[in-house]
Amino acid sequence: MPIHVVNGASLMCSMGVAPSTLVVLPTNKMLSTNQPAATIMDHIPMTNIMPFGMCMSPANPQVAAATTAAMGVLTPMPCIPATSSPWIPGTPTVMLGNIPCLDNTCTCMCMWAGVITVASPGQMTEQIP
Repeated sequence: MPIHVVNGASLMCSMGVAPSTLVVLPTNKMLSTNQPAATIMDHIPMTNIMPFGMCMSPANPQVAAATTAAMGVLTPMPCIPATSSPWIPGTPTVMLGNIPCLDNTCTCMCMWAGVITVASPGQMTEQIP
């Protein structure tokens, strides 16, 4: 059974070089294992999703420019997440403020072709059916 994601969860991006942390603001007023519980709407760059070190995606304009300047050698640049859509698919059976909760099987797409996944949900006791 999937595990409920909370504040402090560890995230990975397929185009990033380092893990990141999910920041869940306590606006929903629900705790899961003494941490704010996450929903699919916790996808805002630099508010909920922090940078993943360096970005290696050629779709990222900064990486493309640096790669061109290096005569075609892939040159990673600092990551600035660009997530414009919510996490998918969410858990329609468990709602928090009429928004589906976030579990550890959900993914979020970055505009620069990265797929963000949950590496560690931040807690291991609360499961979602």
